[in-house]
Amino acid sequence: MNQIDRNQSILYKYIPEKAVPTISEWIFKFDFKLRIKKSRTTKLGDYRPPFNGENHLITINYDMNKYAFLITLVHEIAHLSNYNKNKNSVKPHGEEWKLHYKLLMQQFLIPDIFPVDVITALRKYMNNPAASSCSDINLLRILKRYDIRQDTVLLEELPMGTTFQYNKSRNFIKGEQVRKRFKCKELSTNRMFLFNPLTEVLVIS
Repeated sequence: MNQIDRNQSILYKYIPEKAVPTISEWIFKFDFKLRIKKSRTTKLGDYRPPFNGENHLITINYDMNKYAFLITLVHEIAHLSNYNKNKNSVKPHGEEWKLHYKLLMQQFLIPDIFPVDVITALRKYMNNPAASSCSDINLLRILKRYDIRQDTVLLEELPMGTTFQYNKSRNFIKGEQVRKRFKCKELSTNRMFLFNPLTEVLVIS
């Protein structure tokens, strides 16, 4: 099995099938290493430019659904493409990066790759993409529909006053909504925290 075939066999596990040939071609064209990482709470993906003779490096969290994984991967490839053209002379998520992201993403906005509801939300988001797709609540909410959730629920689905567990260790009570987030009290410390409404939590009965 050659390198392209190996790349494709791995990609089939993480992104929509019809997107695999293009992404596999880009790995070769842009000459980067793709590493699948354990879930990181601070970021979904990361791009690092070449250093000491090493390749470009892109890391992506393993635990996203295929559509979220592809969106994040293209986001990071746009950083690589932008770096190749502008190096560090422009802002990481400035207008130059946005242009690269839009151009790279455009070819994937078809029903063979994304469901229609994701395409609609993604087109709106791509009008002015942000540093993270998580900042677009509408896009994130639609992407969450395709997660394989087992025992968790979204915080916004719970009634006020519900006790829930976050991050498998910390217990909270859901409080009122303050602008776009929910104010929740941690039981062990009585401290208040603001949560994204689309945070996945475990209900404690």
